[in-house]
Amino acid sequence: MINKYTKRGILLIISGILLYYVGVYIRNNELGLYGWAMIIGVLLVGVGLLYVFYRILRRFERRAILEERAEEQEPAGESAEQQS
Repeated sequence: MINKYTKRGILLIISGILLYYVGVYIRNNELGLYGWAMIIGVLLVGVGLLYVFYRILRRFERRAILEERAEEQEPAGESAEQQS
């Protein structure tokens, strides 16, 4: 399942790549200011990669929290069984 951070990251990466290549096209045809398109494209790719990286960090953090909660509940269940 893809969450919102992955979707946004992929969309930003794709739009950044497309905008960068628009800048390359403008530069090759000498149509005008190509630098801004290329700079914005690179920034979009960078932000998109940050979103994807943040999603990966959230996944690992969530797993750690779930494991920690499971470990906290195990001793409580075992001590109740021992008292019976």
